[in-house]
Amino acid sequence: MPVRRFFGAAAASLLMLAGLMTSTPAAALQCVPFARAETGIEIYGNAKTWWAQAAGDYDRGQEPREGAVMAFAGTRGMPLGHVAVVEKIVGDREILISHSNWSPIHGRRGQIERNVRVVDVSDAGDWSLVRVWYAPIGDLGTRTNPVQGFIYPNAGGDNPRPGYDEPVWAKNDWKPGNGLELVAASLGN
Repeated sequence: MPVRRFFGAAAASLLMLAGLMTSTPAAALQCVPFARAETGIEIYGNAKTWWAQAAGDYDRGQEPREGAVMAFAGTRGMPLGHVAVVEKIVGDREILISHSNWSPIHGRRGQIERNVRVVDVSDAGDWSLVRVWYAPIGDLGTRTNPVQGFIYPNAGGDNPRPGYDEPVWAKNDWKPGNGLELVAASLGN
């Protein structure tokens, strides 16, 4: 009996270690909170639900605009969908976006990527199918990604962004650790 317990404990330890080695770090930034913080669009839940949730509360369309959220559909390879923020219109079929948790960079997911190239590859040129830059290969990804459309923040419209502050990571002087001394000082009280 003691031998069986030993092997059982050893197997459980190995499984736990394998899980820790393959899991995403707790500090990984997902695409949804990133897009919400960047745009002020107050939608919650998985990225694949944003398009439907935006109906009636935010303007939506098939045209990319700076500051809009690009809502990717869920797929087999991306079951929860994805959201990204349009930064710049480069041409009729090319834009730059910012997003989080797309490319594994230095082996880690959950990182912010800015000014990422996206190309419309749909037959109709309607932004329904795109290819997105993928850092590990240094080029547009080989997978095509279906897009539901673009959600516009309605700044000055039905849903203005009162009191919206630029996210801390978007400020020019921000670097990891900024403000840590204030947090540490407040813990001492």
